[in-house]
Amino acid sequence: MTKHEFEVAMTCEGCSGAVTRILNKLEGVKFEIDLPKKLVWIESDRDVEFLTDTLKKCGKEVKYNGTK
Repeated sequence: MTKHEFEVAMTCEGCSGAVTRILNKLEGVKFEIDLPKKLVWIESDRDVEFLTDTLKKCGKEVKYNGTK
């Protein structure tokens, strides 16, 4: 599985909670959230476009930083 890093414009626990709820709906995905750094790491075999679109469902600005 590939580990992808995304920058998500999260400002509070509610924001990170929204990201968590969205990612928990996906099967076969592991993720970590670093709220102070506004980073989300997702381990998945899904393509980057799918993961980016999924993260955007939380209503926040999302930027893909690459694989880690």
